Amino acid sequence: MKSRIGLPIAASLALLLLGSTSPLQAQQGGAANMTFFITSVGAGKGADFGGIAGADQHCQTLAQAAGGEGKTWRAYLSAQAMGGASAVNARDRIGGGPWQNAKGVVVAKSADDLHGDNNNLTKQTALNEKGEMVNGRGDAPNQHDILTGSDPQGRAMTGEKDMTCGNWTKGGEGTAIVGHHDRMGLRDDAPSKSWNSSHPSRGCSLDNLKASGGAGLLYCFAAN
Repeated sequence: MKSRIGLPIAASLALLLLGSTSPLQAQQGGAANMTFFITSVGAGKGADFGGIAGADQHCQTLAQAAGGEGKTWRAYLSAQAMGGASAVNARDRIGGGPWQNAKGVVVAKSADDLHGDNNNLTKQTALNEKGEMVNGRGDAPNQHDILTGSDPQGRAMTGEKDMTCGNWTKGGEGTAIVGHHDRMGLRDDAPSKSWNSSHPSRGCSLDNLKASGGAGLLYCFAAN
């Protein structure tokens, strides 16, 4: 009698234990294999990250906190030629791909794929480092403006007008090019739906970024 009762109880306990640990194991596996995410928070100073190196460190810190150690993380940001410095292209900083989110879904196979018409970067796939969806158009608050300072091909903007908030050192006056991670905009044209080059921000401060549908968030890619 004991053996008949004990076996089902033991089996039930084993199933319960498996059920409680498998989600954790899946989460850890996703973080370890993650090579792309949107930052869950900004730096708190609008578009001022202390330059591109500071933005890279912001990506690195968030990735490591989520369990994505062992990788070199780079912010998808371009820098313009100014003050004697050469231009920097976002697409040249992020490695060769492929890149996948915290759930294991590939968003792009290569740099050309990422900047082509058929990449898999959408609101449903452009997750933050915790594997969570980022607010888009229609959500409150809208946070679909992601800082890039880039043209549609991931290169630095040309011309004398600053489109990078002083190469990511300004948190007040200025402007920066942003993309829409949810591929949605006020218009139905391609720029309005661009993931990396939709429109200039209203300013560089956090309040100004919020006013146009942002939160000072970045795209982060593992470059190795």
